[in-house]
Amino acid sequence: MATIGMGDMKKGVRLEIDGNPYKVIEFQHVKPGKGAAFVRIKIRNLSSGKVIEKTVHAGDKFEVPNLEQKKMQYLYDDGEMLQFMDTETFDQIGLTHEQVGDVFDFMVDGMEAEILFHNGKPITVEIPQSVELKVVETPPNFKGDSQGGKKPATLESGAVVQVPFHILEGDVIRVDTTEGKYLEKVK
Repeated sequence: MATIGMGDMKKGVRLEIDGNPYKVIEFQHVKPGKGAAFVRIKIRNLSSGKVIEKTVHAGDKFEVPNLEQKKMQYLYDDGEMLQFMDTETFDQIGLTHEQVGDVFDFMVDGMEAEILFHNGKPITVEIPQSVELKVVETPPNFKGDSQGGKKPATLESGAVVQVPFHILEGDVIRVDTTEGKYLEKVK
C-alpha cells in the first residue's frame, strides 16, 4: 500500500491514522535553529469532522486511506434511515441522520449527493454548495415593510431560512447549504 511521508504534506492530502481517514486542512514546514525540520499539520477526521493538530517528523509514514466517492441519489426518509441509490448499479444503502449530518436540512427526494466511502463503509454525504428550493410557507408582505428587513421562510426540504420581504410562497430561491443562507431568487 502507498505511504505518505513528511515531504508529501500539503493541503488536501488524505491520510490514514489509527484506521481513521483524515484530510490535511493546514500545514506548516518548520526549520528550527537546532534539530531536524518537521511539519505541523491540522487535519480533519473525515468520519467525525473533528479537527486535530499533529507534528510530522522526517521518518513518519502514513497509509493512504482506501476512499471511494460515489454519486448517489437521495430517495426518501423511511423514518429511521435515509435511503440512497447508486446511480450506476442501482444498489440502495440506508444512512442514519447522524451519518448524513446538517446537509439533510437542504435535501429533497431525487437530489444527487456525493457519498464518500472508507473501506466500503459510507462516512460522509456532500450536496452541492448551493441548491434551488421552493418556498412553501412565509408570512405575507405588509405595506411599510422595510427594504433591508428579513422574514423566515420554510422551504420544501423543511429548512427555515431568513429571506427578504419580497419573497413569496411558491417562489424558488437559491440557498447556500454550508451557511444555511438565502442567496438569490431564481428567475
